[in-house]
Amino acid sequence: MQMRTISRGASGPGGIMRDRGHRAGRAKRKRRQKQESVVQSVSLGHQPQYVRLIKFLHRRGFTSTLLQPALFTDTGRGLQALKSIKPGQLVISLPESCLLTTSTVLDSYLGQYIKSWKPRLSPLVALCVFLVCERHRGEASDWFPYIDVLPTTYTCPAYFTDDVMAVLPTSVRRRALEQREAVRELHSFNRDFFRSLQPIVTRPVDELLTYEALRWAWCSVNTRSVFMSHPSNSFLFGQDVYALAPFLDLLNHRPDVQVKASFNDTTRCYEIRSVSGTLRYQQAFINYGSHDSQRLMLEYGFVAPCNPNSVVYVDTDLLADVLGGDKSLDQKIKFLRENNFLHNLTVSSEGPSWRLMTALRLLSLPQTLYHHWKAVLLGQVVCEEREERSLQTTKTLCRRLLQDTHTALDKIAHLLRHCDQSVREQLDVVKSLRQEERCILGSCLEALEGTARHPEELLSRQPETDAVS
Repeated sequence: MQMRTISRGASGPGGIMRDRGHRAGRAKRKRRQKQESVVQSVSLGHQPQYVRLIKFLHRRGFTSTLLQPALFTDTGRGLQALKSIKPGQLVISLPESCLLTTSTVLDSYLGQYIKSWKPRLSPLVALCVFLVCERHRGEASDWFPYIDVLPTTYTCPAYFTDDVMAVLPTSVRRRALEQREAVRELHSFNRDFFRSLQPIVTRPVDELLTYEALRWAWCSVNTRSVFMSHPSNSFLFGQDVYALAPFLDLLNHRPDVQVKASFNDTTRCYEIRSVSGTLRYQQAFINYGSHDSQRLMLEYGFVAPCNPNSVVYVDTDLLADVLGGDKSLDQKIKFLRENNFLHNLTVSSEGPSWRLMTALRLLSLPQTLYHHWKAVLLGQVVCEEREERSLQTTKTLCRRLLQDTHTALDKIAHLLRHCDQSVREQLDVVKSLRQEERCILGSCLEALEGTARHPEELLSRQPETDAVS
């Protein structure tokens, strides 16, 4: 959460027969979608760990009658509305005393060790160490009722095996590997501080504050914390904006839901207010932000279905491979990079993004028109021939990406037949991402075929300037 937490057909030839088959297929899909849309739930509120959690929060001033923990067939664990929630109604008001922040850590038995350590720790490391130590204390920990309901493992890239990494899209694999390496470096860099804590733990520190333990804590903070700005202090360095919010962090994300979420300085509570409301016995959702599926997977370890923000990224290496015959390609790529035009080159179900098309228009120009390159980045149109070349390149990019997606899905299907449960969960997330990409790329190619029949539609989106030929 920052807000953080969470998870076409063809027809043959033949006139009216094809049309009837098309309608029948569409009706069948609608019936199937309707059946799949029936979400069932089972209450978790009676289970001992959730009873303990609610009692723990009640002792700290939290009262809640609107929501209960439940298991849903579509998202897994979440919060269910016990009463209909009206638009504008306060859904959760979690007192400051229920929030786990760096103030909690600095006021604990770890405080003296963190305050005296040089160089200063980051707020993230302080929270991670506290979680690991509190988990080690078990039921003796004040925070045991919360830690006991945290996931024991995550589907963030930091947990991905090499096999799972290998079936990620190229554009996200690099960032996934960076995430895994960042957690490793965080553990390695802070090992001396971990060893300073030996006097307050009963196990050897090297066995307690392992890479695996820090990874669990890092993912717990990264996926489940809410944004809450804290005053700077002289003991920690860097932005201090994390707050772990028990019970509240059970709320799952849905792209089309709107809520208002923030810490209320008057009530001293973290509050979530519904914008659209929720029906009784339905799952209450929040919105973590307008993130595409790659971002959701990287940050939270899940892919949201029917995400209107989803796109497919075009990697620079793929551009270079597809346009490899251009002798001036390196110079053009360098020019695009210097003008910050190699980031966020995407395609969606509607077609290529403006940034991608603009980059491809520039890449279609000969080196002799170098003096026009900047103008093209600013919106100057190119001639119809170069526009057509840009569209053909886009189609080639989509086909290459689609081929890669199909290959990856075949590999995932093979891996799923020979893996344990933890790897299966990781593969399921990547499979969802790849299936979404397959749909986006297929729709984009259809849109591009329409553009090929009516190229003036794409050209008309550009400013009225002279064309570069």
